Amino acid sequence: MDQLTGKFLIAMPSMPDPRFAHSVVLLCAHSDEGAMGVIVNKPMPDLRFKALLENLELPVAETGAGLGEPVADLPIHFGGPVETGRGFVLHSPDFFSMEGSLELLEGVVLSTSVEVLSALAGGQGPSDALIALGYAGWAAGQLENELQAGGWLIADATPRLLFRRDDDAKWRAVLDQMGVDPRHLSGGAGHA
Repeated sequence: MDQLTGKFLIAMPSMPDPRFAHSVVLLCAHSDEGAMGVIVNKPMPDLRFKALLENLELPVAETGAGLGEPVADLPIHFGGPVETGRGFVLHSPDFFSMEGSLELLEGVVLSTSVEVLSALAGGQGPSDALIALGYAGWAAGQLENELQAGGWLIADATPRLLFRRDDDAKWRAVLDQMGVDPRHLSGGAGHA
């Protein structure tokens, strides 16, 4: 199977794990050794960026230069069930740290250092950002087995879908981009 880094995984309606129901996952790494991704459409209901900054003891600027909403009001997303205390920031390439950033696809960078959080808190961060705690991980061959079993669809990821869509609309928007009507999806894979 081709490497899927930088692609979206879209959970099929029959996804048995409720943590992944109607999930859109951006794959950040995929190889023969396994895969890692971040769920990008499940904001945590009780956690916003300001509370995260306070917990990390980082100061917050009064306004969020470059962001469409105040920085302190950014939602924190459930990135997945693995290492839920570990943070990931998916963002536009107008911020890049040599020590903690990796370009995943054109227009989308993954950063894991506190440097990007400090920049966002100070109003100097990237113009688009999605912050997540935790990630989704698959052992060698596990994701391929789930794909073969019909648990996921694969789609091209775009910055527009990642950053410009409301979280509750992302799953449907990715399916629409693919030309797939969710009413016609079934959970079973066909076998000949």
